[in-house]
Amino acid sequence: MTYERVTDGMIPQNPVDVTEVCERLPFWPHLSPQERERVTERMTLLHYKAGQTVRGGNGDCLGLVIVVQGVLRAYLLSPNGREITLYRMKAGDYCVLAASCVLDAISFDTMVDAEEDSDVLLLPVDVYASLMRNNLYVERDTYKMATERFSDVVAGLERLAFMNLEQRLISFLLDETAENGSNTIHMTHEQIAVNIGSAREVVSRSLKSLAARGWVELFRGGVRLKDKEMLYQLIQ
Repeated sequence: MTYERVTDGMIPQNPVDVTEVCERLPFWPHLSPQERERVTERMTLLHYKAGQTVRGGNGDCLGLVIVVQGVLRAYLLSPNGREITLYRMKAGDYCVLAASCVLDAISFDTMVDAEEDSDVLLLPVDVYASLMRNNLYVERDTYKMATERFSDVVAGLERLAFMNLEQRLISFLLDETAENGSNTIHMTHEQIAVNIGSAREVVSRSLKSLAARGWVELFRGGVRLKDKEMLYQLIQ
């Protein structure tokens, strides 16, 4: 089954092979032919613009979200409006916490926004909940995926608790370049600040300080790392 991109007034681009994407799910080999057919038929392709909310709070329960293209950011929002980034999802990643209502042990709301223009496949929560009830492999792999995400959450909270601002900033920059296979990061100071739980002004000062020492280079809309060896030493 193939879907064109669902957009708000945008021209559809490359179609998405839903079955090919679903085959990457860990529990797919353990689904019956009937379950596979139901999953592919109920999958919906959605397009979110940068900054748009994918999942809000107040117990909003979407279902299983699979990132086809773009970047999503999962975060917690405090009563005073402070955001704490939990993890980010890129093409090929899936988010089970967007279906937290099917996970008995989850008692908090995870917000999800599109960090850049993104395409996602959504398996509605009613279908996902039914699979969880009737297929032990789906239940097992769902909790495994949730556990892996919690590892990311704990790592982020550890950085927030035990690293100073400069160390959190450097750690984020190094992680991004390692994942992208490039020394260049195309993100604004505001985007970086949101991801490390700080204010844009504070991040800008820290980046200028690193640039003054010759370890990074700043350009409009991004950062280039010039001395990774020294940056790694600063977070040891």
